[in-house]
Amino acid sequence: MSLFEALRLALRRLSVNKLRTALTALGVIIGVAAVVALLGVGDGARTQLTQGVASLGTNLVSVQAGAATTGGVRGAAGTATTLTTDDATAIGGLPGVSAFAPEVSTNALVVRGQSNTTTTVTGTTAAESQVRGYTLQVGTFMSSLEYDRKLPVAVLGPTTVTDLGLTPASAVGSSVKINGIPFTVIGVTQPKGGGGINPDDYVLVPLTTAADRLVAGGTLRSVSLSVSDPSVTTFVSAEITALLRQRHGIAGTAQDDFSIVSQDQLLAVADQQASIISNFLIGIAAIALLIGGIGIANTMLVAVRERTREIGTRKAIGARQRDLRLQFLVEAVLVTIGGAIVGAVIGAIATSLVGRAINVSAHASLTGVGIAVAAAVVVGILAGYWPARQAARLDPVEALRHE
Repeated sequence: MSLFEALRLALRRLSVNKLRTALTALGVIIGVAAVVALLGVGDGARTQLTQGVASLGTNLVSVQAGAATTGGVRGAAGTATTLTTDDATAIGGLPGVSAFAPEVSTNALVVRGQSNTTTTVTGTTAAESQVRGYTLQVGTFMSSLEYDRKLPVAVLGPTTVTDLGLTPASAVGSSVKINGIPFTVIGVTQPKGGGGINPDDYVLVPLTTAADRLVAGGTLRSVSLSVSDPSVTTFVSAEITALLRQRHGIAGTAQDDFSIVSQDQLLAVADQQASIISNFLIGIAAIALLIGGIGIANTMLVAVRERTREIGTRKAIGARQRDLRLQFLVEAVLVTIGGAIVGAVIGAIATSLVGRAINVSAHASLTGVGIAVAAAVVVGILAGYWPARQAARLDPVEALRHE
């Protein structure tokens, strides 16, 4: 029997019982749709995570103060008073450091007229724009003059502007109160977007102003710096460690009173988390596809039993075992391919819908569709092989006696 003849017979047979064929294909449709959708959403989530980390700055390395312990309870990194502006200046002089920005931060209530929001207020220097990769929609960034004179000026993130009921254009030149202290808005940054914590919700003020009016104490929470090239990140981190241990008098095996986090580390962690989530989702989808394959195998086995006399008749008039194997195998594969095509379309639609629901830019990829369809075809072949083998091995005499 030729493949064309097997296809003709399989299509005719499947069209006889359309409802059974549709229900058999349903498991494959669900499995393929799940694989396509979950792969698309997983890739979208991974991209958003990595873009969110990348938006934090260019070749970023962050040095954070140690954690303070109060009443036996260890606080978060940056709560100890172990970093100073002199430390930041020393770090900025290391080879491979292209820019550095000392930082202090606090959560504060920001008020404009009848609107208010609670957000992170960071005191820093003009170099923050280079280190963190900030660009402006309108206005200007803080300058060294404003830093030196401790002027009450502020640069707002786009989300903060929206929360205060302003537009970027109307925000510049307006006055906002931070913890009751008036500040003049001089600029609004471009949105960065990204997942997780909103990277566009913040207020930037001169470090000297923050230390004088908003944050008690003269120490830093962190020092952010940009390295000249990603390849020197490890070297710069080691140099910072040696420098700060020497400046802080940490000898021998004593624990550091600071921590260093690089953008490469954050990207690696984000990618690892995304991979774990993606693999978990793919595993769930694979189970759905496997269940669909079991459904095909079950239906084909039932079909073999129902068509025992047909098989016996065909063998009696000269049909070979390989002809029968091919016929039943083609039927199983056709059901699988049909279900896979429908499932891929549904999966592509579901990817966009799920992405919108969870605020992730997700689209079905050709790779994801190819993987899902290929996996479905393999499942169909495996599911159809055993029933096809059973049909081919039926004894023609016994088959003709079957009622």
